[in-house]
Amino acid sequence: MKKVLIIQTASIGDVILATPILEKLHHVFPDANIDFLVKKGNESLLKDHPFLHEVLIWNKNSQSYLHFDQLMHRVWSIRYDLVVNVQRFFMTGLMTAFSRAGIKTGFDKNPLSFLYTRKIKHKIGDGVHEIDRNLSLVEEFPDPKRYLPRLYPSPDDENEVQCYKTGIYYTISPASLWFTKQYPVELWTELVQKIPADDFVYLLGSPVDRELCDKICFDSGHPHIANLSGQLTFLQSAALMKGSRMNFTNDSAPMHLASAVNARVTVVYCSTVPEFGFGPLSENSSIVQVPEKLACRPCGLHGYQACPEKHFRCAYAIPQESLLKHL
Repeated sequence: MKKVLIIQTASIGDVILATPILEKLHHVFPDANIDFLVKKGNESLLKDHPFLHEVLIWNKNSQSYLHFDQLMHRVWSIRYDLVVNVQRFFMTGLMTAFSRAGIKTGFDKNPLSFLYTRKIKHKIGDGVHEIDRNLSLVEEFPDPKRYLPRLYPSPDDENEVQCYKTGIYYTISPASLWFTKQYPVELWTELVQKIPADDFVYLLGSPVDRELCDKICFDSGHPHIANLSGQLTFLQSAALMKGSRMNFTNDSAPMHLASAVNARVTVVYCSTVPEFGFGPLSENSSIVQVPEKLACRPCGLHGYQACPEKHFRCAYAIPQESLLKHL
């Protein structure tokens, strides 16, 4: 096996959860050139990755179809020995099917999987973790080890966040793309207020999370809190998480960032459930969720922009003590 392509052009967390495939293939084929295709915006996750030959980028936001056509031609020209398509959507299925690769593997839910040389059954909700679903795509290459997500912050990334690593500190990533996956802002604020005044609190997120984080900073009144949303790259955030006393996240991308550097993490599950298979994988990881069984939970794989039942009990009924014991 000399040339390999892994395709995952979905979200940040999806890319991170596909990295075990990269880890395994590098171990099995150490001399292979392994490329990874991601959507534009996620390429910095894999910056300076020691096992990657090249990161291919699909710009989905501007002239998406033109860029896709260019990528199709490039993939066709390279003629990979193996293409592993982690996604279940038509466009990446098209790229895989016509890649001219010797082995084309992906999940059976992709509408073009009948054109693959190998397709794997995909099922969510049976408790199997996403990394194990993904690794099933390359199970034909024997290796008993269960590979975990890995990202590789560089020395420069470490240096960029060294100034924040003064004494005991915590990170909180309070935002989510989905309202019902996001622990309420006032409850995050209560948690911050319980963190000792001598310790530091860093709020992480994207630029669009800045207003939310500003509110937590102001309302909490904590003397050593800083809003770093939009100021750090993915890898710099991961580097900061590595030294934290605890990282608090929702069921969202920051949880996977923590897992990818084996950082301590406590994950708050609101409308979603760990049984979907997207839970934390750090050695020191905890899950916090509502203790009672709710007939409406889970309400969906990704959540909603508002609680369908209008009470959001899956968040508000989580005892605050469940988080406080992880401080």
